[in-house]
Amino acid sequence: MIKKVLITGANGLLGQKLVQKLAERTDYQVIASGKGKSRLPDDWTSGYTWIEMDVADKNQVQEVFALHQPEVVIHTAAMTNVDECEKDKVGCRRANVEAVRNLVQACKAHQTFLIHLSTDFIFNGDEGPYDETAAPDPINYYGETKLESEKIVQESAIKWAIARTVLVYGIASDMSRSNIILWVKKSLESGKTVQAVNDQWRTPTLAEDLADGCILIMEKEATGIYNISGKDLLNPYQMACMTADYFGLDKSLIKEVDSNIFTQPAKRPLKTGFLIEKAQKELGYSPKSFMDGIGILSKQIKLADS
Repeated sequence: MIKKVLITGANGLLGQKLVQKLAERTDYQVIASGKGKSRLPDDWTSGYTWIEMDVADKNQVQEVFALHQPEVVIHTAAMTNVDECEKDKVGCRRANVEAVRNLVQACKAHQTFLIHLSTDFIFNGDEGPYDETAAPDPINYYGETKLESEKIVQESAIKWAIARTVLVYGIASDMSRSNIILWVKKSLESGKTVQAVNDQWRTPTLAEDLADGCILIMEKEATGIYNISGKDLLNPYQMACMTADYFGLDKSLIKEVDSNIFTQPAKRPLKTGFLIEKAQKELGYSPKSFMDGIGILSKQIKLADS
């Protein structure tokens, strides 16, 4: 039985990994969607259909559901730049809250299973790492909108799962944003000093692992909340040093600082990170170590450069 899967935000890092993994399979029919034209690699020509859809446009969402009748939606689209969310609250709310309300209504009308992506930034960072039962308390507007969207999903009458994640890193086609590994590697190779904070703790997540976690939720039709992140609790200074070690770069260029030296529009929680035992036990989720993740990225960088 072939299952129809609609992926929102398919131009993004996680969206691309999901399309890549699912398009290779014969048991899924993939409908990849994004606000504009496809930025997926040119050599990915089969295994999926691309459609333009703005999830914040209620009419577009309803039209796509009526036409394609998806059995599962993996909702990766969101406004995730934390500082931009703080500065453009109207845009953030449209992308992160109204869009989810539109999807929930469409899922209800079509009996569609919704897998919704969420974030560690729904927590204040006082008592991390967190399990799925911890009480949310966001300290920035991005976190507030993601928590509100979680509540919309949880209070709906649809079949749902929420996959919460942390600091996703990886490489995708035509990427609009970098990640800590690429930034540190490029900076150190150029002989630039890197300032990396030592007082913010995360469980960084390889994009491929997050995609696998979402697929496991879909395959097992698991409902409820799951923490889908990496397993290593690290601060950015440690991540930068591990990156330098892996690539044999000069660690003396990495300066250990605390987050008070940076002035940013949005507050960051200090210690988040996730406990992932539930996903490991119930889904068979098994993420890579951060060092293994760097190795995977290294191979992908070489392929991209070749």
